[in-house]
Amino acid sequence: MNTEFFRNRKIRFSDHPRFANVKIAALVTGKKTDTVSVCLLDIAPNTEIPVHTHDPQVDSIFVVAGQGKAFVNGNWRDIEAGDYIFVPVLEEHGIRNSGAASLRLFVHHSPPLL
Repeated sequence: MNTEFFRNRKIRFSDHPRFANVKIAALVTGKKTDTVSVCLLDIAPNTEIPVHTHDPQVDSIFVVAGQGKAFVNGNWRDIEAGDYIFVPVLEEHGIRNSGAASLRLFVHHSPPLL
């Protein structure tokens, strides 16, 4: 895989294949590398990605914009722009947009989920 550079104006979102009212921009996928996948998620207000786990992936989630709640360590916690969540393999986690605007997340999975 070569170095990738993504200009903001060229990043395109499409409907998430599993979750209604969630858009995804897949930046790096398992088609290009066997080490990571990277995406941006745009979650509409009043939308939730239910509590789930990954095996064998770890999640690294950075809140780019908006506010919401994250299910981590067995509890729902408030999140906002600038917050970071690390989720080990098989740990339950979920995200919900409780704000009035989109909740934008930068998500890194290793190994690739996408």
